[in-house]
Amino acid sequence: MGETLGKNGINMEGLCGFPLKNEAFIHILVEDEETTRWILEDAGFEVRAVREVLVVDIGHIVGKPGTGGNLARKIGDAGVNIDLIYFAENNRIVLGVDDLEKARATLSGE
Repeated sequence: MGETLGKNGINMEGLCGFPLKNEAFIHILVEDEETTRWILEDAGFEVRAVREVLVVDIGHIVGKPGTGGNLARKIGDAGVNIDLIYFAENNRIVLGVDDLEKARATLSGE
């Protein structure tokens, strides 16, 4: 997948994967999801979903114990559920949430 995207000028800014039963699921962070989907499907990959995620710059809290938990607590206290979380390049964290606008508003001061 990485080679296919690279040959087509698509940079994977973040990536996570996990097995489920006999399958592997991959979530990638890219700038142009429509082109990426087309390229992957054309190469024979199955794209099951495309979703918008919250990408947060965490450069100011990297390496400070407890700050990641504080970030998650803020989101949870706002009534937002996190269902996906991973690190991306350039000190960013990717969050899949059930209420994107509320999560954005909650973290607007971060």
